[in-house]
Amino acid sequence: MDRRTLLISLASPAVLPSHSAVAGSAAESRQISYPVFGGQEDSFRHYCIEVLKLAVEHCGVSYQLKPVLQPVGQGRAIRQLSAGEGPLNILWSMTSAERERDLLPLRFPLDRGLMGWRLLLVRKAEQQRFAQIRSLEELRGLTAVQMHDWPDTQILRANGLQVGTGSSYENLFAMLQHGRTDYFPRSVLEIAEDLERFGTRHDLAIAPGLLLRYPTAFYFFVSPREPALAKDLSLGLERIISNGSWRALFLQHMRRQSKALKLPERQVLALRNPLLPAATPLQRTELWEEPGRLGA
Repeated sequence: MDRRTLLISLASPAVLPSHSAVAGSAAESRQISYPVFGGQEDSFRHYCIEVLKLAVEHCGVSYQLKPVLQPVGQGRAIRQLSAGEGPLNILWSMTSAERERDLLPLRFPLDRGLMGWRLLLVRKAEQQRFAQIRSLEELRGLTAVQMHDWPDTQILRANGLQVGTGSSYENLFAMLQHGRTDYFPRSVLEIAEDLERFGTRHDLAIAPGLLLRYPTAFYFFVSPREPALAKDLSLGLERIISNGSWRALFLQHMRRQSKALKLPERQVLALRNPLLPAATPLQRTELWEEPGRLGA
């Protein structure tokens, strides 16, 4: 889906110590190592790392986290993870029925639902054009840009929107700048830093007034051969939900961006998400956020 997809590899231990052995002795920790994904540095990626650290601290099993400076493509990483090949044991990405079928999803939305809240990067000269759009029908006459293997590409097309695709993240901004596409939907978690990094270079701005919204979730996914890791992290995540530390971390990351983006003032164009699995825990209200609450 997008740049914030972070891949993690886990060194496979020969024998796992029991919880009591870890607590009562100097048993060797298991190591979780995570590569930088495609050189895409952003605060959401660092937020995801902080969530992982919190979950590990509260899971009752000893893990060590180690960064690995090695970019791995999203599609390839997911295939390796599904097949149990290579060093990867966990990644995080936007969910889909296919990914939940092939991997072990930890159904705790890291984005608290906001990955499905999309603002539009556009050419500066065309801001007024987008300010006049009031419906999906009007937007269907224009072309979005996305990565070829992002679930968002399928979601937009399922709603009758035209999508041009690329295979290089940074090239998407150039495609927009040079008129090969008309707008680049980016989540409210990403767009401010996108604009900071690429806006001046590619003469881009955030379209005024509009917000696309579709239900989605951004999860940790674990190799199907690593059910113990999935269980450990799930326990840690439940604990940081219960003690409030997860939401506090999220608000620390997001609240300032929400005010700057004026989310409550924007007109919402609702999209359906045919990729959303039926098991998505929409009924657990403590897992989800509403942008209107972020500035409170």
